[in-house]
Amino acid sequence: MKQCIIASTSTIHGSQPLAYLQETLIELYAGIDQILFIPYARPGGISHDEYTIGVNNIFKKIHKKIVSIHMFPDPSEAFKNVKGIFTGGGNTFLLVDQLYRNHCIEPLKQAINSGIPYLGTSAGSNICGLTMQTTNDMPIIYPPSFKTLGVVPFNINPHYLDPDPNSTHKGETRETRIKEFHRLNPQPVIGLREGSWLEVKGQEIILKGNLTARIFEKDKEPYEIETGSSLSLLH
Repeated sequence: MKQCIIASTSTIHGSQPLAYLQETLIELYAGIDQILFIPYARPGGISHDEYTIGVNNIFKKIHKKIVSIHMFPDPSEAFKNVKGIFTGGGNTFLLVDQLYRNHCIEPLKQAINSGIPYLGTSAGSNICGLTMQTTNDMPIIYPPSFKTLGVVPFNINPHYLDPDPNSTHKGETRETRIKEFHRLNPQPVIGLREGSWLEVKGQEIILKGNLTARIFEKDKEPYEIETGSSLSLLH
């Protein structure tokens, strides 16, 4: 049975990284003392080592040890005895590129589908959708494929922002970009606002957090769903 937390962000305003999810993570990783970390997204271009050290310091607070996938000579071997997984945020293009080039897409997908507890934040959440095509990130590298894990039967747009009615900015809004996506692609997209996450247990997908989420379906007007709502039938 799948056990996933798919979060819009690691850090909400005025809070320490992952602090708002602490109780949720204690429950997700109950009985697990070591978590496999995937640092490939490298936020701000930091090194794998720097990213891992920072994440390890966070997880010490809930008495979990972090082992990074980049420490394995063959990264795909990291999934053989894995007990829990965390994929952090950063650049989704880079994350997906490295997962493919290190032959980790299928082992990661199999681990999640087998019930290994998984946390994704930002880019690590983007890859839980059918494709990464609704990321906000710059294409700094060209991955072998845009197809991702398909943990949920739709796409995700983390860090979803509503249009600011007082802004003088004339560029595209997030909603406009998702509508452009739907000109060429059929799958729904969920706009996850900061501080929101999806809880996946088996086939059940529930919106968590204090905010609504915005749902985009091809050839339909976007609409809001309340926290606690099920997205299990969205596909």
